[in-house]
Amino acid sequence: MPKIESEHVFTADLDETDKQLLRLLQTQARMSVTELAERINLSATPCARRIKRLEDTGVITGYHTQTDAQKLGYPLAVFIAISMDRHTAERFELFESKIQSFDEVISCSIVTGRTEDYLIKVRVRDMAHYEEFLLHRLNRIEGVAQVHTSFELREVFSRNIV
Repeated sequence: MPKIESEHVFTADLDETDKQLLRLLQTQARMSVTELAERINLSATPCARRIKRLEDTGVITGYHTQTDAQKLGYPLAVFIAISMDRHTAERFELFESKIQSFDEVISCSIVTGRTEDYLIKVRVRDMAHYEEFLLHRLNRIEGVAQVHTSFELREVFSRNIV
């Protein structure tokens, strides 16, 4: 099994102003501190302090550009459940290292409650691209025993937690 580090999980104590600030930043991360402050009825300095505290405590982990996969030529979203042949730390570490090197993989999770060990989400151009990914890369990772594929018909929504 993969190495699981036990550490105390910090839970942030957020008030409604912090939550409003996070919602705004999640929709428009490039908004200036002045504009953010106006929207949540604070002056700029306390607003900047709140942002800094949220960053320092790890609530805000970064600022990212969100892209439209369809407009970038990757309209097909695929969920792939993967079973490993052996449950050893080395096997899982090898798989996790290799799967991160594939640009098509946009998320990877170890899961429970299923017979599979991993659930990945992949973005590809078309079925030919998916076939190449599956047969020439994913299935060639040492330890991959079985894959089960589901194609996303439509993403209803996606959001971050606040």
